[in-house]
Amino acid sequence: MKSVALMLSASLSALLTPALTPPADAAPRLDAPRLGAPLGAPPAESRGVQVAARAAAAQGIRFGPCPAVERLPAPVECGTVRVPLDYAHPEGTRIPLTVSRVRASGPAAGRQGALVFNPGGPGASSTYFPLAAGLPVWERIAAAYDLVGYAPRGVGRSAPVSCQDPADRVTGPTLAPTIPSEVYKKERIARAKTYAQGCLNRTGPALRHYHSLNNARDLEVLRAALGEPRLTYMGASYGTYFGALYATLFPHRVRRMVFDAPVNPAPERVWYVNNLDQSLAFERRWADFRTWAAKHDAVYGLGTTAAEVGENYERVRVELAASPAGGRVGPGQLHGAMLQALYDDRFWAARAGALGAYLKGDPKPLVAQAAPAVPTRTGEPASGDPGNGAAVYTAVECNDAPWPEDFALWDRDNTRLARQAPFETWDNVWANLPCAYWKAPRQKPLDVRTGPGVLPPVLILAAERDAAAPYEGALEMQRRLSGSALVTERGAGTHGIAGGANACVNRHLERYLLTGAVPAVRAEGGAGGAGSGKTPVRRASCAPHPEPDPVSLERQAEFRRPSDLPGRGVTARLGAGR
Repeated sequence: MKSVALMLSASLSALLTPALTPPADAAPRLDAPRLGAPLGAPPAESRGVQVAARAAAAQGIRFGPCPAVERLPAPVECGTVRVPLDYAHPEGTRIPLTVSRVRASGPAAGRQGALVFNPGGPGASSTYFPLAAGLPVWERIAAAYDLVGYAPRGVGRSAPVSCQDPADRVTGPTLAPTIPSEVYKKERIARAKTYAQGCLNRTGPALRHYHSLNNARDLEVLRAALGEPRLTYMGASYGTYFGALYATLFPHRVRRMVFDAPVNPAPERVWYVNNLDQSLAFERRWADFRTWAAKHDAVYGLGTTAAEVGENYERVRVELAASPAGGRVGPGQLHGAMLQALYDDRFWAARAGALGAYLKGDPKPLVAQAAPAVPTRTGEPASGDPGNGAAVYTAVECNDAPWPEDFALWDRDNTRLARQAPFETWDNVWANLPCAYWKAPRQKPLDVRTGPGVLPPVLILAAERDAAAPYEGALEMQRRLSGSALVTERGAGTHGIAGGANACVNRHLERYLLTGAVPAVRAEGGAGGAGSGKTPVRRASCAPHPEPDPVSLERQAEFRRPSDLPGRGVTARLGAGR
């Protein structure tokens, strides 16, 4: 699924990347590709994981000062763990994964091991995660755990995937039509075919080995290399998906797991149908932004109703199509900037202010917020390829599951959906369309599922109106992982809430990681317990964090880039979405 990590792959602060699903009769009927039977753990791969884990446990990880390209100051340390490219042949080619760590700050007697974090994507690195040790909200957790980040296979310096020459990247200005013409569709189909072929040409035969099942296997090897008998893991967005694969494949190795902003793991939804669900959810979140902006018309001048705000946004889009702001910001760049705001409401004031300023004749705030970043030596990703995040995203999602191979199906489903959800539908299509023309073999999604007593309780965190990971995914994840607990931030939609602005959520997170405690069992759908006739589940709710306050254009200068935003904790500064 399209993630903020894809849009912000060069930023350390790419957001941790579910609104309530409408009634079935309110959603369009959308055909999914047919899937084969769920894939189990093939004997060769199972043996390969065991061989690689034993070798990693014996070798460990030699930590030392981080290379300059990682831009990680002491006391963060870096090292490398090697994993098989192909787990069916563990004695063959091995690839390096970059690992970072800061040691637990508390007494040795209170140390609980390593906490490994993945921010999602696919295509995002968490090598910066140890920096969370310096944030107040993580203080007690950092005292008890070594905070460990890493660059998954394909990301950064971890055997990077590449799909196009950096010189061929389109950086703007670009169009983003909500009703694309047939000519535009043909142009995007040609670009998708070229990109898919470029992935194969530039990455070679290794391309087939970049997928979620191998990400889960790599996590098992990393656990062994860290010397941990069982894994304590926190995944955000896409990181919840292969974390759930890990829990299914290696349940005996799980100590504690936090899944923040979980994606829907149902095999039939990976990934084509999940993207349709996501586009529908973004429309609801777009309405939330417009409603908020209308409440503050006195500040922004965008209209007193959500409809008026939408009309003014369309006016800006039309003007940018005719004359890009600063020669760099067209409708595509505007859409990307607004999409960021729908991942995280801390962008709302800045985006509304920029739109209002543009309509009054000042394009500078919009250019500052939406123009493509100019690559610099210090700002480029560790892989040296600014398109690395997008390449990994494409490789993993295309390899993970069957996709429709006839554009007519994409066209039919998304034309129908765009009538109801025009904001993100077609942009989501173009981000994923290379999967229609993918040449590498595809996996069959694993049936994520654990029975009673197989796993320790898993803690699931979800915002009710998260668009990037619709809330139904959190409910489905809880149904599939027996004994798991779900904490919901009601009425909120920021994508990734661990360590954020909600103290209630953070209390659940800290209590779980430090003690293993989760919310008590209650009856699904209301009060009750054993004997109530309702399914007993572990659930808790938190009131939403406050809506953003409108701020002046002067203050909005502080909010131009995600990395400048004041901390919500790890999800603001240190995460990514799917």
